[in-house]
Amino acid sequence: MITLLILVITAGATLWLLAREAGAKPVMSLFLVLGTVALFLHAWVIGVLWWLIGITLVVCGLKNVRRHWLTPRLFNLFKQVAPRVSETERIALEAGTVFWDGELFSGRPQWNRLFDQRCDDFTEEEQAFIDHQCSVAASMCNAWEISRERADLPEELWAYLKRERFFGMIIPKQYGGLGFSARAQSAVLQKLSIDETLMVTVGVPNSLGPGELLMKYGTEEQKNHYLPRLADGREIPCFGLTGPRAGSDATSIPDIGQVCRRMFKGKETLGIALTFEKRWITLAPIATVVGLAFRLFDPEKLLSDIEDRGITCALVPRDTDGLSIGRRHHPIGSPFMNGPIRGKDVFIPLDWVIGGPDMVGQGWRMLVECLSIGRCITLPSGSSGEGRYLVGHAGGYTRIRRQFNQPVADMEGVQEALARLASRAYIAQAAVMHTANMIDHGIKPAVPSVIIKTHLTEMARQMMIDAMDVHGGRAVTLGPRNYIGLAFAATPVLITVEGANIMGRSLMIFGQGAIRCHPYVLKELAAKDQDDLIAFDGAVFSHIGFVAGNGARSLLHGLGLTRPASSIDATLASHARAIDRLSSGFALCADAAMGSLGSQLKRREMLSARLGDTLSNLYLASMVIKQANERALVEEEHGLLNFSLDRLLYNAEKGLIDFLANLPNRALATILKPLIFPLGRRHQIPSDQVARRIAQAISTDTPLRHRLTELTWDTWQEGDRENPLYRYNCLLRDQARAEPLYKKLQKAQSRGDIPAHKLHPEQRIEAGIASGLLSAEEGEFMIAFETEVLDMLTVDDFDFDAFALDKHHSSAHHFE
Repeated sequence: MITLLILVITAGATLWLLAREAGAKPVMSLFLVLGTVALFLHAWVIGVLWWLIGITLVVCGLKNVRRHWLTPRLFNLFKQVAPRVSETERIALEAGTVFWDGELFSGRPQWNRLFDQRCDDFTEEEQAFIDHQCSVAASMCNAWEISRERADLPEELWAYLKRERFFGMIIPKQYGGLGFSARAQSAVLQKLSIDETLMVTVGVPNSLGPGELLMKYGTEEQKNHYLPRLADGREIPCFGLTGPRAGSDATSIPDIGQVCRRMFKGKETLGIALTFEKRWITLAPIATVVGLAFRLFDPEKLLSDIEDRGITCALVPRDTDGLSIGRRHHPIGSPFMNGPIRGKDVFIPLDWVIGGPDMVGQGWRMLVECLSIGRCITLPSGSSGEGRYLVGHAGGYTRIRRQFNQPVADMEGVQEALARLASRAYIAQAAVMHTANMIDHGIKPAVPSVIIKTHLTEMARQMMIDAMDVHGGRAVTLGPRNYIGLAFAATPVLITVEGANIMGRSLMIFGQGAIRCHPYVLKELAAKDQDDLIAFDGAVFSHIGFVAGNGARSLLHGLGLTRPASSIDATLASHARAIDRLSSGFALCADAAMGSLGSQLKRREMLSARLGDTLSNLYLASMVIKQANERALVEEEHGLLNFSLDRLLYNAEKGLIDFLANLPNRALATILKPLIFPLGRRHQIPSDQVARRIAQAISTDTPLRHRLTELTWDTWQEGDRENPLYRYNCLLRDQARAEPLYKKLQKAQSRGDIPAHKLHPEQRIEAGIASGLLSAEEGEFMIAFETEVLDMLTVDDFDFDAFALDKHHSSAHHFE
């Protein structure tokens, strides 16, 4: 009995101490004290055993002792299994900062750190720009005209974008820019996502490119010359990074520059002779200044004794001799300006290097430090913006489209798709806005940038699929009336550019996060590279305590023996606890993967992807919780909140389960599974009942629909292009009056009060007026309502040979 009591006390106290990462001394003291108590009570076996364990912990805890016999052995083993980190990888790992991603890697996220970064309102200037200038720009777009007739934005829209300084959102006011926050920049792009070409055209100059690089690294002369001209559109920038043989692996660019002396504008000048071929460069066909990344060599050692100077970035004006620019690629689904740039033996002065001669060879560092911010904003904002419009369009269409005498929005198959669409849009809005908020607070979110680029663009693809499905023939018939088909065709662009999603998911999210976000791995690798036994000793034994702590926390969380943080709202507490639990399990699995696979983990991309999925879903769920914690929920939003969090946590849990099922070390997987899932799986796919309520809310005129479609162009005035979202909103406001009248007419026809051959709604309405079933006012309202509905359901048709570019080769069809 005494032995059993001591075992229970030891287990409980040890778990508690490990979960708190109290260190070796308290655990050591626990075993020595309980061992002494056992010996005093004549429980000799457990008393001796506990003393032996305590003495072992004492020996391991004495730094001067273990550093002579244990640490060297561990150090040698670590050198054999640790992955080699190249210089380019090290630069990428050191770029940016660690914030909430690090908390999730810790296994015990501190929610106060996240909640303390409040998401402030836009300034009056930002809000006015979003409300007015963005609405004007959106109203000047017609996707069919842009894509099929012009293959470009209208000239008057280009002029407006330049005049209103859309291209200078990130440029400080002192240089003539707007100086917007990252959140305002994101909001602008979300609103402009009504058209893919418009969003990309505005987004790219405000993302990775000459503007941002100049602000951070440019010389004063370069800033004073270029930034005002970029802000007001006198200069249109592009950035040449990718090429035929260097896409995702940007460090392998074969484009070269050689330092040399040549005559330039009548003077002998120290400069660079460039030979390059770039592809897929957005805005290249119309760019007036090209940012160019290349590998610089100094064979004559004119700069220093180093011949290979590394990746360098320079600015090259369009009119530079030898620069070939102006041809276009044809991006799928969207004719945004994109094309190749070529040059052979193009000479530029050394002063054209961004930042001047002092920044020679610093191009890779410059790129990775800026890329995390640009990747956080442009494509994730476009994805979130598309989700806002898709909710508005799909919800509106499915309510006015009737089949089987009911709106298709009331059919469960459609409701399932609408609920998924609404949930993904909701998650995307929270993720993009609160990650942008981190940037406004001085954080450079390297790992989160890959998470939201990869997962939000994938969500955009899935939202597009659901929206296309519920629209049916309305969406698959192209023409000026189709507001979704061309955008659907363009979704592969989002998936592919700024780091292909396959690469982001399989290599970057966990691959980079495991090193840069882990509290000890980077320290251990640095100790290995410097052959520093003392530093390794401190890091590795802290790491051991960290692993033990996550094991204990995983078990305690899994058994439900933890309390939520006091700062979290009660309605969110269970979800926050779930994130804490899965964070501990994720951290434990991350260490298991690194410890058991070592350098092989780089090649086990499917395992890496599953851990990346868990981290990503935990991050996205955290952003949803933060958003809900900062604002009052509208009617039905609580259901959407739970629906979204349940899906994210289900996916996060699935990532861990799939990882454990495929971990090569099966003994290790067998040990980990009961620690992480002592009670089995905890999360299920949300219920059908919640999905039905969400679908009902977004397909009717409700506060939730309005919240999900914020930051969209939803107004219209005389002279604007047609706005389908505005028209749907008007129809939904009248739907509450129209639906009872539809039912009254339907019942009357079932009773025979309206002749059976009156099949068209207009015929039924006229018969209802004639029979007195509808008042004259009701009849007039229904005729006007049904006329608008029919117009919104109508698709385009064209002349027989309208699609033939070369009409001389059209097949001759003869009709009798």
